[in-house]
Parts: sequence; C-alpha cells; structure tokens
Amino acid sequence: MRLLLERAERLEEEKKGIADDIKDVWKEAKARGFDAPALKDIMKMRGKKKEDVVAKQAILDTYMRELGMMA
Repeated sequence: MRLLLERAERLEEEKKGIADDIKDVWKEAKARGFDAPALKDIMKMRGKKKEDVVAKQAILDTYMRELGMMA
C-alpha cells in the first residue's frame, strides 16, 4: 500500500510540474500577441473529427444569429 501511495504522490508532483509548464506556454503565447483562450479552443478542436467541429460551429453560428450576436 505504501508503494502505491508513494507512486501516486510522485505522479501528482509530475502532474503539477506539467500543469505549470502548460501555464508557461499560454503565457508565452500571450506575450507573442496570441489570444490564449482562442488557442485553447483550437487545441480542443484538433482532437475531434472535422465533421464534429463543423457541425458544432454551425450550431453555434445559428444560436449566435438568433441571439443577435452575428450579422
């Protein structure tokens, strides 16, 4: 049991280190003039099928037009 706990603790430490590295990447993106939230959205989309992304964007566009958020 102790070994399992120690292994989980090490992994949690690694996870925190990786999370800190990711935060640094987003800070660097912002410093270079990029919109970090937009890049995060694109990153999420890249993991999905193109058809799913297109379908979701069509729904968002429809809803935004209905709400007067798009011309």
